[in-house]
Amino acid sequence: MSIEIKAPTFPESVADGTIATWHKQPGEACSADELIVDIETDKVVLEVVAPEDGVIAEILKGEGDTVLSDEVIAKFEAGAAGSAAAPAAEAAAAPVGDADKVGPAARKLIEENGLDASQIPGTGKNGGITKEDVQNFMKSGATAAPAPAAAPAAAAPAPAAAAPVNVAAGERVEKRVPMTRLRATIAKRLVEAQQNAAMLTTYNEVNMKPVMELRKQYKDLFEKTHNGTRLGFMSFFVKAATEALKKFPAVNASIDGNDMVYHGYQDIGVAVSTDRGLMVPVLRDTDAMSLADVEATIADFGKRGREGKLGMDDMQGGTFTITNGGVFGSLMSTPILNPPQTAILGMHKIQERPMAVNGQVEILPMMYLALSYDHRMIDGKEAVQFLVTIKDLLEDPARMLLEV
Repeated sequence: MSIEIKAPTFPESVADGTIATWHKQPGEACSADELIVDIETDKVVLEVVAPEDGVIAEILKGEGDTVLSDEVIAKFEAGAAGSAAAPAAEAAAAPVGDADKVGPAARKLIEENGLDASQIPGTGKNGGITKEDVQNFMKSGATAAPAPAAAPAAAAPAPAAAAPVNVAAGERVEKRVPMTRLRATIAKRLVEAQQNAAMLTTYNEVNMKPVMELRKQYKDLFEKTHNGTRLGFMSFFVKAATEALKKFPAVNASIDGNDMVYHGYQDIGVAVSTDRGLMVPVLRDTDAMSLADVEATIADFGKRGREGKLGMDDMQGGTFTITNGGVFGSLMSTPILNPPQTAILGMHKIQERPMAVNGQVEILPMMYLALSYDHRMIDGKEAVQFLVTIKDLLEDPARMLLEV
């Protein structure tokens, strides 16, 4: 029975996608629900699986081709007996291990990184090795599979052999790699944000000592009470931003043409750095979320972002964004707006500095805060007061609980 393999139904905000990788070739055996192709969109990578046991009869859209929502990309023969991978691929995959226990996506990662499948613990069905198993194995600091032992005569290579075989001494090597669709989209949106908005940034600094002391005092009890959820700093910033957004609705608004849209809810995007680029999943209705809810959701976003499992729904909408360059050591930066939002908060590294307190010099853990905003929508007075409100709430965390 012939079946059409179609691209997924894209949401309205996504016009099309690009075929990233075909994991199966025509005539190669496929099992039901086995990954056969990855489709990259502006926001996420979507996986398309085999509808039944069978083979791919014909690929209509090759890697790099643009596809529309629900467009036919291949023809599939259900129930047909397929062949194994090509002999050359089998030879290249010799160190991978038992082919029945290694999925196609996992096999590709193992081959590309020279890993030994026998060292990778499998969590799939019947002990099978999944793509996530390989990624977790690599993140654990595991090394590539050892190369075969060299002949005794070659045990001590001459110093001249230190340079790569195909690179002449003194040669300056370059590598040209096309932008991924996500990276190109990020670049386009950032440039548009600077060109289309009257962007301005205001700065302040916050004494993080009260939050740090509160966290130190309750972090163990918090983790025990909330089933292992760790208390970090981001939840305090999310809750402080939520309270500030309620006081200054213009900062929580967006511009649509000549209209100003005021949102009666707070959906805060949290920038997450992944191997594919920057993603901004959204925390919904943060006013109704507890600190534990915020921390658990952010931890889940980070995990799924690293595994490439963030979905379209996770990144739709958002009325305000928080980005944390401090995790990478940034002391101060100017964040760029995330359109159509009109403001973004930048967190930075906590740095001990001498500060004047009641006429005395004290060493305090300080953080610079940056608020970039669209001056078309937000006046300077509102922006400054918004940032000062966040500063005041963080320096006296009890105010967030009392809502004063």
